[in-house]
Amino acid sequence: MNIARWLLLFLILPIPSAVSADDWILKSPRPDIAIEGTSVDGELTLTSRDEEGLNGYWEREFPLGEAGWVEFLASRKATGVEYERRSCVVRIEWKGASGESVASPYPVNSDYFGDVVPLAKPDFPKDGNAQGDGWVGVSGRYRVPEKAVSAVVQLHLRWAPGGSVIWKDVSLKAAEPLPPRKVKLAAVHTNLSGSGRTVAENRSLFVPLIEEAASQGADLVVLPELLTCKGVTHDYASVAETIPGATTDFFGALAKEHDCYLVVGMPEKSGILVYNVAVLIGPDGKVVGKYRKVTLPREEIDRGIAPGSEYPVFETRFGIVGLMVCYDVFFPEVARRLAMSGAEVIALPIWGGNPRLAAARCAENGIYLVSSTYTDHSKNWMKSAIWDREGNRLETAEEWNSVIVREVDLSQPNYWYGLGDFQSRIAREAPVWNAE
Repeated sequence: MNIARWLLLFLILPIPSAVSADDWILKSPRPDIAIEGTSVDGELTLTSRDEEGLNGYWEREFPLGEAGWVEFLASRKATGVEYERRSCVVRIEWKGASGESVASPYPVNSDYFGDVVPLAKPDFPKDGNAQGDGWVGVSGRYRVPEKAVSAVVQLHLRWAPGGSVIWKDVSLKAAEPLPPRKVKLAAVHTNLSGSGRTVAENRSLFVPLIEEAASQGADLVVLPELLTCKGVTHDYASVAETIPGATTDFFGALAKEHDCYLVVGMPEKSGILVYNVAVLIGPDGKVVGKYRKVTLPREEIDRGIAPGSEYPVFETRFGIVGLMVCYDVFFPEVARRLAMSGAEVIALPIWGGNPRLAAARCAENGIYLVSSTYTDHSKNWMKSAIWDREGNRLETAEEWNSVIVREVDLSQPNYWYGLGDFQSRIAREAPVWNAE
């Protein structure tokens, strides 16, 4: 330990659990776009004039002591702010003994940049659940860079004409390390060759494949698109079912028997409408939720399939799962909406498609993706694969009627050189749209 760091540690107190408003300084990137700030009874308020592009923040430097991990907590209440996730932002920077930048505690992908040690980039705590009366929790737990002695916390209001935000109960204190969140992801690869089968016969073909995935400890097993149709009929409406129904009951029994989650592609009947859906079934055998394919190709439109309009994500015992179906991978909006809602893994039942687009969806959103396709594995087209957060295939199926399995740790951030933890930046920096 150098002398400057030793003196600093000697002089500072342990990390305070909270700070008073008097410790904060009101700042702006430029004086001509500054906004107003007030502090009353521990509440830090930022108020913008009714002008475009104004930007200001409260800033406070927290000493870190010898903490290896810290947790940030705060509550936020915005008024008249159209896009809170982009306008009401917490930013944390890590500083050394002389205020210099320090090395990141995480490595970067050496395939892109070689053996470099990246600098620690700012972190952006995430919005949590509503706390009532307009308040929202904001939090994050972080590994402290080895040579960092302080963390500079900024509480922002930006680009919100006429809006205001109140920050309160702000704290940064020592915390336990994030526990690992290891999950075994699996995909089934089959072409369901031949024809003349029944729906029941199609379902039965997946039994040994699910058993094989379960024998390798799979937590999430992804099956292909419209699996009750291929080799049975081209008229999807004729075999469409309600959800729950016979097919989800069948796979629910398998999920319960093998204590895993299953993603099943099938047509759903709802009144006079038919949807192309992916269904997530839990280890209790019940339907966790479903996603109705939003982007329909002309072939499905010609068959009278209706498009979905929602982008749900689902809490599981290992993390948050989103679902897409086939043609969705050709459009960046679907995966982005799921990632913005917190999806860490996206399951993709897919008939066929361009593998470059699957890789792009991973890299641009910092998510894992699991695809199950009918495409011939020898062709340079879509793969049954497990993709990492940078779009690399961790596992790829190379035989028909096979299963691939790979364990990943969802607690580890994906650190990019020059960008830092990119996934944490998406909500704060991605474009906005009216649907928000």
